[in-house]
Formats: sequence, C-alpha cells, structure tokens
Amino acid sequence: MRINKYIANSGITSRRKADELIKEGKVKVNGKVLSEPGYNVTEGDEVLIDGKTACNEIGRVYYAMNKPLGVITAVKDDRGRTTVVDIMSDVEERVFPVGRLDYNTSGLLLLTNDGDFANRIMHPSHKVGKTYRVRVAGNISKMKISMLRAGVRLGKFKTAPAKVDVVTWNRHSMLLEVTICEGKNRQIRRMFEAVGYPVQELERISIGNMKLGHLKPGQYRKLSKGEFEYLSNL
Repeated sequence: MRINKYIANSGITSRRKADELIKEGKVKVNGKVLSEPGYNVTEGDEVLIDGKTACNEIGRVYYAMNKPLGVITAVKDDRGRTTVVDIMSDVEERVFPVGRLDYNTSGLLLLTNDGDFANRIMHPSHKVGKTYRVRVAGNISKMKISMLRAGVRLGKFKTAPAKVDVVTWNRHSMLLEVTICEGKNRQIRRMFEAVGYPVQELERISIGNMKLGHLKPGQYRKLSKGEFEYLSNL
C-alpha cells in the first residue's frame, strides 16, 4: 500500500497532508527518514509520524455527533478550549472530525478514523448537500431570498445556487433552511451578511439525506450500516 494512503487510513491526516509530512522529513519507515513519497508499505514495516507509530490495523469507526456551541471542531486546541474529540474521551480509537463547524455553530458532525471515507465526503467534486437551520433578526424580503438562491458574491468568490426555504417567521425573526454543496469558511454566515441579515443562530441538520435526528448537544453515536453505506456512495 502506498505510504500516503497508509497514513490516511491510519486516521492521522489526508493523503495530500501525508505527502507534505514526507517532504518535511517527519515520516520514518523502519527507523529511517523516508525520502521517497511513492514508497509502498509492506507487512512488517514500522511507520512513525513525528516519532509516533501509525497503525493501519485498527478497526474503522464512524460516528455522528450533535456538536454543541462553544466547542472547537478539531483534534486538539493550542488555547486549551474543549474540542469535539475531548467530548469523545470514552472512544478508544483516535478519531478526527470530517470537515468543520464553527465555534458558534451547532449540529451534525461526522467523526472517523478512516481518512479515505472523510476525503470522499469533503471533496468538492462530490457536491454533498449540507442543510442548515438559520435564524436571523427581522424578515428577509423575497428579493433577498432570491439572491441567496441564485448565489451571492463573497469578495472574489460567488456562491453556487442554494436551496432556501422559510420555515417560520414573526415580527422579530425568521427561521430558514438552507442547503449548500460548498464548504467555504463561514459560508452561510457570510451569505446572510452579504444580504444584510447577520445570522443569530446556526445549526447543521443534515449531510445529504442523513439527518441529525434526536441527538442532543454533545451526544454522539455510531453510524448505522445503512448510513455508512449511503455516505460511502455519495
């Protein structure tokens, strides 16, 4: 198995990042710094990443979490803040989040130790739709909702058409459901800022057809066989 795939399957990082680690001299095979990115790992090889063993024999695990507000979507945080991995302290396998949700965004987040699975879901070519519940102050006009549906310009980038539906509204606020197939940094928040309605609350409720369901904030569970097969074939 090619070394970058071996590292990705170990749940440490993506294949692309694995190639970067090799270039930086952070990968050793059988005690020697690896200089050949095309190296094929064979049975009996010992692979070290920054001095730590990359084990490719661990079982693959797949979790869904309702990420709470005020938690970092990361494996660790240099400022000592709670991460989604900290919440999963009883999980023996070393897992990592698939994609990210902002500090002040809650909702459905996948975690795994399967690098290939994570990369398939995150890769933009697969155009996996992600649906969010969005609350804003006041009521957005039909014209501005049409703008969101058509795509809005965020600096040099214009968003792809989005699915936007109004769920409820009153004199003070409006709740909408928005589905996008992109994943630019803070994209939903920036889209609504672009039409003059900053987001007050943001929650991801589905990835493709997979729903958040009844998970409470901070709760997580293993994916069902059907969910895994569905996500693997997106």
